[in-house]
Amino acid sequence: MKNADDTAEYIKNANKMLDAVIAKLELKNDAALSRRLEVAPPVISKIRHGRLRVGASILISLHETSNLSIAELKSFF
Repeated sequence: MKNADDTAEYIKNANKMLDAVIAKLELKNDAALSRRLEVAPPVISKIRHGRLRVGASILISLHETSNLSIAELKSFF
């Protein structure tokens, strides 16, 4: 990411994607999502705060869990 604007845009888009998956799965919060994805809760928090990028393994887990296509998930970015 080149600057603060790019980082802010990435965070906003990552949050939209996570919120869309939470809504699709009818979950209450990030903790429920982390349990469903079988990842530690800080992973979701770090993605939300821009300290961790959405990597391939998380993207695949989101796809397999939500049945949203990889293209749909990537369209948030």
